[in-house]
Amino acid sequence: MGKDVTLSALMTVGKTESGIDLVQVMPDNPCGGQVQPFHGRGYGQMLGNGCFDFVRRPRKRKKPELKLPHGTVSFGDDGYDRFIFVLPSDQRQEFPKLLRSESSKAAKFMDKRLDR
Repeated sequence: MGKDVTLSALMTVGKTESGIDLVQVMPDNPCGGQVQPFHGRGYGQMLGNGCFDFVRRPRKRKKPELKLPHGTVSFGDDGYDRFIFVLPSDQRQEFPKLLRSESSKAAKFMDKRLDR
């Protein structure tokens, strides 16, 4: 873990116009680079003494086992295997053909993996 940084700051806790929770910290002496940026999931809470505490939970991502032009096959730690197919809307007319082709390749990959 990185170094701890203590800031004297004004903090606002609220919601954006779209309803997403927002925490904003405005240091008394703003200076870029004081804190390393990060993103991801986490848990934030206002403590009884008025301090705000945020614990980041990094997302665990696995690399896909098979990459295709528009799809991937991956095995999750949650017990689910996934075939994800993503196609830009300008290729919508080709959707059925490409889905059949890539799902067939994914099925062949799984057959090999299962030693059939």
